[in-house]
This record gives sequence, C-alpha cells and structure tokens, in this order.
Amino acid sequence: MIASSPAPFGRVVATERRPNTAFEFHFWTSLDTPIGIGTIVRVVGDVPVGGARPTVYGVVTEGFAYTDLQTPLHDVLGHDGSPENPGYAATARAEIRLYTAAVLRQIPEEPLQPVPMGEVFLADDADVAVALRMDGYLKEGARTGVPVGVYRAGGMESPIYLDADFLVGPEAAHLNISGVSGLATKTSAVEWLLASLFAHFPAEKGSVAAICFNVKGPDLLFLDQPGKLDEADLALYERLEVPARPFDRVHYYAPYSAKGYSLATLRTHDALQHNVRPLQWGLNEVLQYAEVLLNKDDVDAKADALIDFIVERVVNKSFSDPLLKRAYQVRTFAELEEWFRDLLMAVEGKGSGDTWRTHHVATIRKVRNRLTNIALRCQGLVTDGTSTSDLPWGTFEDRAVYVVDVANLEEDAQDLIFARVVSKLREHLERRDLGVKHVVVFVDELNKYAPGDGQETYVRKMLLDIAERGRYLGLVLFGAQQFRSQVHRRVVGNSGTALYGRMDADELATPGYAVLSPAVKTKLATLAKGQLMVRHPHFTQPVFVRFPRPAVMTGREGVERFPQAAEPTLEAAVTRALRTLDPAVTLAWVQQTIALQDERAVLAARDRTLLTRPDDVRAYFAAQFRGIVTPRVVPTAPAAPPLRAVPADDPYGF
Repeated sequence: MIASSPAPFGRVVATERRPNTAFEFHFWTSLDTPIGIGTIVRVVGDVPVGGARPTVYGVVTEGFAYTDLQTPLHDVLGHDGSPENPGYAATARAEIRLYTAAVLRQIPEEPLQPVPMGEVFLADDADVAVALRMDGYLKEGARTGVPVGVYRAGGMESPIYLDADFLVGPEAAHLNISGVSGLATKTSAVEWLLASLFAHFPAEKGSVAAICFNVKGPDLLFLDQPGKLDEADLALYERLEVPARPFDRVHYYAPYSAKGYSLATLRTHDALQHNVRPLQWGLNEVLQYAEVLLNKDDVDAKADALIDFIVERVVNKSFSDPLLKRAYQVRTFAELEEWFRDLLMAVEGKGSGDTWRTHHVATIRKVRNRLTNIALRCQGLVTDGTSTSDLPWGTFEDRAVYVVDVANLEEDAQDLIFARVVSKLREHLERRDLGVKHVVVFVDELNKYAPGDGQETYVRKMLLDIAERGRYLGLVLFGAQQFRSQVHRRVVGNSGTALYGRMDADELATPGYAVLSPAVKTKLATLAKGQLMVRHPHFTQPVFVRFPRPAVMTGREGVERFPQAAEPTLEAAVTRALRTLDPAVTLAWVQQTIALQDERAVLAARDRTLLTRPDDVRAYFAAQFRGIVTPRVVPTAPAAPPLRAVPADDPYGF
C-alpha cells in the first residue's frame, strides 16, 4: 500500500471554464510549496470508487500565479502611482498558485475517469516508481531497470530507470539524444548511459557490447582514462549503483594516414598505444561494398554486370581464359590491376571486335578505372596488398566498447566504414556468432548522416535499416544530433527512448515539439549541464532527470594530457608499432633491419607482423625481407709505376 505524505500541499480544483479531464487536471497550493514545472504529484480522491479512493499521479506541465485584481491599474492606483509608496489596501492581496498537471497514471486504471477532487501530495520514491510504471520492471527476480538519472523535487531524490527490454530490445529499442552542442549533453549522456547499461543490464538477457563511431575531434578517444568527478557526482553514482570508473575494456580502431606511417587519429601518444589497432581492408573486404563508393553514373547496368562477374568468377578464384596467356589468382587490388591490364591488352590485340564475354572494352576500362581507384580514394584504409586488419568479428567481448575513429577521414572512407561495419554486424548477429548477443551502435551527428531530406546515401540506408529492423537482431542504434527536426523521421520515430538536453528556441518552435506545453519548452531551453528530459515507452509524460558527469576523461582534457605524437619517420613508425607487441624492439634495431629496403615492403612487413602477432616479433619481422647482397668493396688496382724521367739534354728523349 502506498504510504501518504504527512500533509497535503494542495487541492485539486476544477471550474466550468477549466474542467479536469482524464488526462489533465488543475490544483492550487500555498505560496511556500516546493513545486515547479516537472514535479510529480499524487492525488487522492475524496470520494471512493468501487470501495477504494482513487489515486492519480501527474506531472506539472504549467503554472500560474495571480490575485483578485481585475486590472494592473488597480494596483497602480493602490500604490499612488509609485512602487515605493506603501499600499492602501485594507488587507493583503490574496495570491493564488494554480498548476496544471498531465496525468501519468490512475489507480485503478479502469474505469478511466476525469481526475476527481482531492488532496495533492508530493510524490516520494514509491510514488515515482508507480507513476512511471517502473514497478513493473523493478520487481525482484525480474529486474530490468537501467538507471538514467535521478528526479529531484521538494528535497527528495528518486532514481529513474529505463526498461532494458525497451532500450535494447526486443519490446522496443534505440535511443535518440538531442541537444545544443558544447553543453555536455549528447556525448556525456551516451557515455554515462553506456556505463549504466553495462552495470545493470541483466545477465540473463545475454551479453552486450558497444561500437562507437568517433566522428569529430577527440570526443570518444579517452574512454579508458579516469575523469574528474566531484562529491555530488560520486553521490549520484552511489545512489544509482553504477561504478564511478572508466570503461574496463575499450578497443580503438583507426585507418592509417595517407602516408601509411601512423594512424589517422588523435590518440597517438605512446602511453595509449596498447589498445589501438589499425583498420585496414583489402580487395576482399571492400569489393562487396564497392557500390558505396560508386554513384549511379559510375555503375550502370553494364558496369554492374561486369563487377558481378569479377566478384563471382575472378576474385579468389583460379581464373583462366583462352584469350589470356596464363591463369590468374586475384586477391589484391594490385593483382586486380594486373589482370585488367593483361585483359585489355589481349582484347585490343586480338583484332576481332571490341568485346570480351559480352563486355565491351569501354565498360572494362570504366570498371577498371573505378575499382582500382578505390585504393587511392581511401588511401590508408584500403591497401593494395594482402595485409589487412579488421574488427574482431566473432570474438566481441561482453561489456566492451569498440571505438572506430573516422573523424580524420574523407567522406568516401567514412561511408565505406559505416556501411561495412554495420553490414558485418548484421551478418554476424543473424548467425549468432558475433561473440555477444546485443550490440549498441552509437552515431553522433545524425543531421549529417541521416538527414530528413537530400540525396539518398548508403549510410542513411544503413541507419534506417538499423532503426527499423535492428531490434530483432539485437542491433541497437544510439543516435545523437543537434536538431532532431532535421533527422529522418523513420530514424527518430523508431527510437523508443528519447533524451533532450538544452534545446535551441528555434528548434523548439518546430512542429515536432507542439505536444509540449510552453512552460516545458521554456525549461528545455534553459536546462543546465547534466539535466535531461526523458521520454520512454513506460512514461506517459516526459520527466526531467539529472545525471552525473561521465567517469571518463573528456576529449579536451585528453588531448592536453596526452598530446598527439609528431608525424614519425618510417623507422620510428615501425618501431612504435612493433613495440606494442614486443617492448624490447629498439629504433637502432629497426634502422639496421630495414636499411636499404623498399618503403612499401617495410610497411607491408609491419602490417603482417601486427596481424600475425608472432611470439618472436623481431625474428618474424626480419624474416620478411629478402636477403640483400652486401656491397663488396672493390680493391683499388695498383698504380702503374711512373715513367723514368728523361734528362733535359737528351736529344732522343721525345
């Protein structure tokens, strides 16, 4: 049974002009009550229904204050025209505080009646749980609550939980966060919520991991480093039973820079290299997603047919043709270029038409140009060799975060990474061989990657696919953006849970926020750091919560404490990479080993060593170079003896 507060602080009121309904009611309070916009209240009806007094829970959405004055002129006359003069009223003006509340829940829920007259109480912990229907998923033995923050009102503080079944699936899924940039809303909220999810996601629901795309600056590059927390933050962590520490298992992936020496990321400090891996793909990894980089003008029906032929008959097959002089094994972009070159020479040299297996030579040239240019367009990510490095498909760890840094990449490379990573996630989750049962994909800047208008892109199709069908697979999208109104409706519409930080007034004027009262909109426009408005399927009305700062180092602090390493030389880059496997590797040893070696061969040897991770790193690395004959010093031939000098007076000495 719900315990009542010691004393009511208001009473429900209804007039002919402003009656109560089943979904909205009004109440007045005294002037000193601790109530405001967003406060949750409990109403106990005066008249029993069915033998029990009805209980109604509501959240304050609007407030009014007024007196019995008919016009402001009466008050001006009462003070003789000056606010400094005393009032001449015989008694103090009666002032009223009138509030409007939206119904959260009625008990009993049937029959659904207008809110009755009754006393109004401030909601306590138990009331908040019942009002937000959290009692249904906070039961012992079937607890699926994930703390999102605390609700504060009247000196009380109540934890607010999201239902994991509606956050990660299968009932509903996906999360969307909106807020003004730079106010610690979107990224901080996601970091906090991931920590809370990892701490409270029920073990019986399976394992869960997260893939975060770092799309700007160093935002997500220091998730394994401790951040600064004050006493208030630590108290919130303890209240919500979430460990106040950085993530235990974080793995970083970034492509190489165009030069190939170092990774294209701001996390290049020597002290942080233990969990940074290169992201490098070859022909086999890229060819399946070539359409991401090729627009419709590039790939017409003829070109598409030839690409399909190459995928089905040439790549990774032993291919031979009467027109070609030998059999081919195409496994890399370099071998594909060689195959194209020999094929075109053979077709053009046969002298009997311009087609080969129904493909015109112009189409072959076009496809050759588009495909072999992929390695150049995505230099650093796509290699023309055989050494590749990829995410650990099949061995994902429970409660681990995988950060893919795409912030420093061109748009083509970003699109390719988005498309391939999401597609691989779907494939493995369908086969149930990813290593975890659920994966949260965090993508910031949805305004850019899933806009509501503009040209259809492969990345937007991927995000729409996750939003609409991902929850059946355990693939969950946590998306963030500054302007929710400019994100594709199917992405935000499929998000079961929505968080709102401080919003721009122009954004709040868009039709998507018409359901909010003017007071709630004003509060949204003035939210402080660490405050959010939460919408969740169990909550019939949005509620305001406060969450602690993430227990991880911010990107700005991280780049100051761990400054980016300078662009290294080839020898230094190889030394740094090999030291992640064997700390005994020295710069002098590397310089001696790769002396006189070709740069491409050195980088390929480095990549193969990182991929293989041998026990004896130095031996494996050195064994990949061909022996070079040591230049032999040719002895200098003995000088010929000087001719005998001829006397000056010898007449025959010419």
